[in-house]
Amino acid sequence: EAALGDPLVAGIVLDIDSPGGETGGCFELARRVREAAGLKPVWAVANDAAFSAAYAIGCAADRLFVTETGGVGSIGVIALHVDQSVKDARDGLRYTAITAGERKNDYSPHEPLADAARAALQAEVDRLHKLFVAHVAAMRGLPEDAVRATEAALFFGPQAARAGLADGVATLAAVLAEFDRHLAATRRPSSPPRQAPTGKATVFRGNPTMTDTPSETLGVDEAAALVAEARREVAQSAQAIAELCLIAGCPERAAEFIAAGRTEAEVRRALIEARAAHSMESAVRSTHALQDWAAPGADPAASPVVAAVKKLVTRE
Repeated sequence: EAALGDPLVAGIVLDIDSPGGETGGCFELARRVREAAGLKPVWAVANDAAFSAAYAIGCAADRLFVTETGGVGSIGVIALHVDQSVKDARDGLRYTAITAGERKNDYSPHEPLADAARAALQAEVDRLHKLFVAHVAAMRGLPEDAVRATEAALFFGPQAARAGLADGVATLAAVLAEFDRHLAATRRPSSPPRQAPTGKATVFRGNPTMTDTPSETLGVDEAAALVAEARREVAQSAQAIAELCLIAGCPERAAEFIAAGRTEAEVRRALIEARAAHSMESAVRSTHALQDWAAPGADPAASPVVAAVKKLVTRE
């Protein structure tokens, strides 16, 4: 939740190493992971294990990788009853349960499991298994029959990818590097096609430059729209950079980043690195007091820095 709410966090990678656990809260958490993926990119790595409940959570990420020796799967449900009545007798112990409700003492370890109790527990295990199978099928885009056919087996490395339970085999470091490239690519503004392809190669002579003058090959309205769109993109990028610097407590750096032509992703990364360096050198204290505009909870839109940037980038 903290990562989702932090504007300096562009995406989330889940580093999973777990044999699984109980069903309580498992599917709720998995659904929250999928909801988070709708707000920011979320990838996961089975490093070194994501079995059972851990797989239910990991498969909810946008992409799931497994290490070469790592494993995923165990898409099943298990319940155990221990009958220690024989041991109790050997120890000279006899337990008497006083209950209200005929089934209250169904799963006591001090008595053999009754047929009715066994049937009820099996029905619940089957119900949870059905939920698990449906969840994995939905998250991984697989047929439910294919998921059920795994029979709760464990799948390792390339075998997991071939079964469709993982997107590939990679180390955590490799996934982090690819994730960084993915974030940079998704944040890079894309330009719409300016004209339909003619099948002929376009040759540029000299140094092509971007100007506000419409190209002779474009209509006046189309050229004006492209210029307006370019201005909007510049304004939005500059405002986003100013707000990031304000939130990070260094509004004075906004002009520096904008003048250098840095992208929003580059600024975010630079601020994160600066904050990490500041944490490592806690003995260093800034000699400049922050203005109230950088105080927690302040509205970035009310900042004079953001206002100045808006005025600058919207100036004709």
